[in-house]
Amino acid sequence: MNFQQLRSVREAVRCGYNLTEVAKVLHTSQPGVSRQIRELEEELGVDLFVRAGKRLTSLTEVGTLIVPIVENMLNDADNLRRAGEEFTQQANGRLSIAATHSQARYALPGAVRDFRQRYPQVTLNLHQGSPKQVAEMLISGEADIGIATEALDKYDNLVALPCYRWTHSVIVPPDHPLLDGEPLTLQRLSKFPIITYGAGYTGRIHIDEAFEAAGLPIDLVLTAMDADVIKTYVELGLGVGIVASIAFDEERDRNLRAIDAGQLIAINLTKLAVRRGSFLRSYVYDFIETFASTLTHDVVQKAMATSPGERIEEL
Repeated sequence: MNFQQLRSVREAVRCGYNLTEVAKVLHTSQPGVSRQIRELEEELGVDLFVRAGKRLTSLTEVGTLIVPIVENMLNDADNLRRAGEEFTQQANGRLSIAATHSQARYALPGAVRDFRQRYPQVTLNLHQGSPKQVAEMLISGEADIGIATEALDKYDNLVALPCYRWTHSVIVPPDHPLLDGEPLTLQRLSKFPIITYGAGYTGRIHIDEAFEAAGLPIDLVLTAMDADVIKTYVELGLGVGIVASIAFDEERDRNLRAIDAGQLIAINLTKLAVRRGSFLRSYVYDFIETFASTLTHDVVQKAMATSPGERIEEL
């Protein structure tokens, strides 16, 4: 049994049983991948995959039990490597961060800048995706840290910690009727076409819940994952925008006006997550605290020691 065999099995599952893709990921040949998997199956005495001719189509029953063990073995090996690097290459390494667009665009830049000044020899990789994709990148080991408002606390193999609370703002052109000085209400807002985030992004669920609780319709004319896209179409006059307050900047967004909607739509909580059981380099702890000052080394370690399902106190 060797690590190449274990990696071949893991990547076969991740790549949807497409051995051509597995070979690309592992920088080897397709016959080599097939051989590695077969050799491991022969050593274990069981078939891990269901086959249709030479193609893999799914996991066998025993395969569904063994693949998580393979994942844990590879994660433990990665932890060993990182533990060694912590003492031999203290100021060097790699940090991969997965985040939603809003976090990457508006919340992360200051922390990234400060981190780079302290750790110029650490390579930073920033991945963007939906909250679900952020979680999957963490679980797979592609990312060390994940930042999103949704989804991260839904996975037992992730430890999700609260970072900061934020509200939504309604954005409109300078001559819009909602700027007449009257209080902003959901009733007034429901009379206009709405441009906001797609389902599952940036507190969208709280927007829907607010209108539903008030028994009011929401006339969605356009949705997007990117606040800059939303603002572009608001400027074009297609509708009223609802975005994260952090996404509006008076200097940058001179052609728009923002109205705080914190009293209408529930407050959102952004969370930072790491994979349960992972070994975090010292600079990873430093980045976490740079991004969210309440998440000190001790706080993160205490959270990492919790059991799946155990409540982590919010800010």
